[in-house]
Amino acid sequence: MTFRASHLLGIEHLAPDEITAVLDLADTYVALNRSDAKHSDALAGLTQINMFFESSTRTQASFELAGKRLGADVMSMQMQASSIRKGETLIDTALTLNAMRPDLLVVRHPHSGAVDLLAQKVNCAVLNAGDGRHEHPTQALLDALTIRRAKGRLHRLTVAICGDIAHSRVARSNILLLGKMEARIRLVGPPTLMPAGIADWGVEVTDDMAKGLAGADVVMMLRLQRERMDGAFIPSEREYYHRFGLDARKLAHAAPDAIVMHPGPMNRGVEIDGTLADDINRSVIQEQVEMGVAVRMAAMDLLARNLQAARAA
Repeated sequence: MTFRASHLLGIEHLAPDEITAVLDLADTYVALNRSDAKHSDALAGLTQINMFFESSTRTQASFELAGKRLGADVMSMQMQASSIRKGETLIDTALTLNAMRPDLLVVRHPHSGAVDLLAQKVNCAVLNAGDGRHEHPTQALLDALTIRRAKGRLHRLTVAICGDIAHSRVARSNILLLGKMEARIRLVGPPTLMPAGIADWGVEVTDDMAKGLAGADVVMMLRLQRERMDGAFIPSEREYYHRFGLDARKLAHAAPDAIVMHPGPMNRGVEIDGTLADDINRSVIQEQVEMGVAVRMAAMDLLARNLQAARAA
């Protein structure tokens, strides 16, 4: 199985065969997670530390469950109440944790690049659980697995990513991954929520939902990230939903078998109609949550193999 990375800091540095390796192994973990005995010893004897400097429900729970199902000793630290609040630097925190000799370090941080900095200071495998507006690699991988299982492939699909692109690390990681898999990517949203330099990303950009969704195989909605906004990016939530919120009328422009995705948490009636979000014939939002555990199991398994091989060398 081809996976050469020693850390999972982003999608940008992964080759297509490495992405495929994660997804293929994750498929086997989906089967394990659906069995009665949801346990493996792939990480037996290894220690996993979760450090979340931002609040998280899905990602933190998913990583914790993934580690435990693989047999790791898992510790989740409440960083909001840690020494960081007492003035300790991120590097000092990394050195302190490194002295405890963890094998896997899962980090979410509000600042772009912080996870990469930590990875340079520790002697273990580091997984980026989201850093600022930069990347969220396991989210893109679980989205890819969800799409592949629903559509049978990733290559040459038309994917519409809609909403708050500017503030979304999920959008960035998905654009990178889907681009590597030769998908046609359309970004749909108001100009105020498009990042600078978007014309250089190799994607199509529009503020017209009908045009953006036309014939799309996958419609991926994004959360309005008000916590990252420092100004008036939209007139009102009501106006935003009218123009860019996904409902049955707008979805009718997509392919008849198009799937609907959302990384969560959802703002129902703002980004997506609640009835559509719960439509088991179109929505794969709950499948995304399920795939998240399997993908994180696969990523940690592969990184642990490389870590142990490097230590044995």
